[in-house]
Amino acid sequence: MEESRNLSYLIRKLTEEKIERLLMEDPWSRAMLAKLRRGIGKQPGEQPELFEILLNNVPEDLYGKGDEVSKPVWAIYTALTLFALHQQGNEQPMSNSGNAEGKKQGNSLGTAVGYLVKKNDEDRKSAVKRRFDAVITANEFTEFAYHARSLIQLLKAEKITLDYPHLAEDFYWYQFDEVRNRIRMRWGEDFYRIAQRNDHKENGGVCNE
Repeated sequence: MEESRNLSYLIRKLTEEKIERLLMEDPWSRAMLAKLRRGIGKQPGEQPELFEILLNNVPEDLYGKGDEVSKPVWAIYTALTLFALHQQGNEQPMSNSGNAEGKKQGNSLGTAVGYLVKKNDEDRKSAVKRRFDAVITANEFTEFAYHARSLIQLLKAEKITLDYPHLAEDFYWYQFDEVRNRIRMRWGEDFYRIAQRNDHKENGGVCNE
């Protein structure tokens, strides 16, 4: 388990570095973001043109064994493809990782959707909640990304950020049967912590309070 904790930290740092590169606003990053968007809901090996961002600087220990895609690579791939969709058309970074000392994280998936619910009228809240439920009950990542796409589109429209490095870390743990429900529970708690507030704060573009 200690090895898995070290791996999850490494996944977070690698994802953060890759997102920083994707935000450099040069021809390479713009082209790569477009390619990543086309990778949503697909297997990591379906688009070899993504290997440059997905596997660059990834230690060989994180590679898959045989024909299987490794859990770390799946986690990073899913986070990067969803980030690429989230960033599309937004000038400000849609990934917010909190402060540099790591004392405060950005928005988890549950927190971000909680802010989204508070920004919508009563008629749309139940629809958002149904989409959130569909995402967090998915057991494998192609299904997860399929359902997450519409949520990310809504977050993008409202400029609500996500902490994608920490999301990649969550994605890593999500692949373990014995941990998946704990991740779901935390996302659910984060959602209701924001959605049930009575103070009408809707500061979804910043870190958790």
